[in-house]
Amino acid sequence: MSNARPLPFDLPSVHRKKLTVDFEGGNQSSDGGLLLLRQAERRLGVCGRLAAAMADRRDPKRIQHEMFEMVMARAAAIACGHKDAIDLDRLRHDPLMKVAVGRCPITGAPLASQSTISRLENAPSKTEAARLTAALIDQAGTTVKPGRQEILDIDDTFCAAHGGQQLAFWNAHHDERGFASMHIYHVASGTPIVTILRPARTPKGTEVCTVIKHVTKRLRRHWPKTRLVWRGDSHYGRVEAMEWAENNDADYIFGLAGNAALDALVAETADNLRFHHAMSSKPKLRTFASFMYQAGSWTRPRKVVARLECSLQPVAGSADMRQEVDIRYVVTSLKGSAQHLYENVYCQRGQMENLIKLHKAQLASDRMSCHSATANQVRLVLHTAAFWLMHGVRAAIPQASPLAKCEFATIRERLIKIGARVIEHIARIRIQLPTSCPERALFRLVALGLMPSGP
Repeated sequence: MSNARPLPFDLPSVHRKKLTVDFEGGNQSSDGGLLLLRQAERRLGVCGRLAAAMADRRDPKRIQHEMFEMVMARAAAIACGHKDAIDLDRLRHDPLMKVAVGRCPITGAPLASQSTISRLENAPSKTEAARLTAALIDQAGTTVKPGRQEILDIDDTFCAAHGGQQLAFWNAHHDERGFASMHIYHVASGTPIVTILRPARTPKGTEVCTVIKHVTKRLRRHWPKTRLVWRGDSHYGRVEAMEWAENNDADYIFGLAGNAALDALVAETADNLRFHHAMSSKPKLRTFASFMYQAGSWTRPRKVVARLECSLQPVAGSADMRQEVDIRYVVTSLKGSAQHLYENVYCQRGQMENLIKLHKAQLASDRMSCHSATANQVRLVLHTAAFWLMHGVRAAIPQASPLAKCEFATIRERLIKIGARVIEHIARIRIQLPTSCPERALFRLVALGLMPSGP
């Protein structure tokens, strides 16, 4: 498959005047999908936004690698499956990686090396790292078109530490030291709002409240008419967060840990469920209840939804079965029936696990091996930028295609890891892709979909 049209990339005038050699021998790359990532960046502008938010203390006269070039190269490398900065020692000579950041593929100077990228990750201060993190919220606010109400999922995931690192904390459940990075996603679009490095422990109420407050206020700069709904498990159902949401025109639906007082309030419902299950031939029966409840630490009663499920469970050490009722609780400020709030609103947060898997397992965001916590936060930001690029490519896939909702690893194998031959002429650059590429038609559709409309 040959691309006869020139890419939307203009060679500097000095090359148009002085370059007289036609590089018919070309050069090769194994990441032909960098063209798609480049166009996704042109549409989204996430790397440009992050580069603008990073302070550059270098002497302008000695700069060889612009801030955008380094951020784009690092994010694109992560999206292509090159997890560590050391991979840039080889990729800095890749012709398509040069094209992706805006350099000439053959005559352009090599890109930043691993040491330069490592200095980039360690350069920001805490304040500057916070500014980078806020830039991610702005990215979501300016890119996503909101409705009257939008749901934000909040959760954390364990990432093992690699030595003596700041913020690393012992986690008894995982039996090792590590971090519990906090992830926030926009539910409707599946795009990341922000990712925050934190110790591997259950978040405190003040911590949850602080994050919800800052993210809500930042998003409201872009979505002034949108009501935000926060959704999370019982780790995030803290009274401080609920009170702040109630006092600032936000909603919430959080998991709530059960206790004897809650069980007593649904005891009659549970007894009725046991009776109907015993009279029924169904293996499981489920019912719902809602009521007002005020815990000892709460200043006001709040709506609690209970899901009760009765089933037969085996008795340990015996072949007998016994009837058991499993009860789950949710506390919310939303209106609606108990069944709707639990099944159609709260349980949909399961998609959050898939988004975290894309971020952590398929974009390797758990490789936070810097000693400094600030540097590791910067790395999380760069991995989130790679998430935006891959999400942008997937969003350009036609909905009729089987790859429209596939994982990032599948997109990488089918559309990114494609061999390409790069030919640099005096006035244009040609990218030749293999004619035997199984996804040649889809690649063309995605490329045209990402291209800006013009005359």
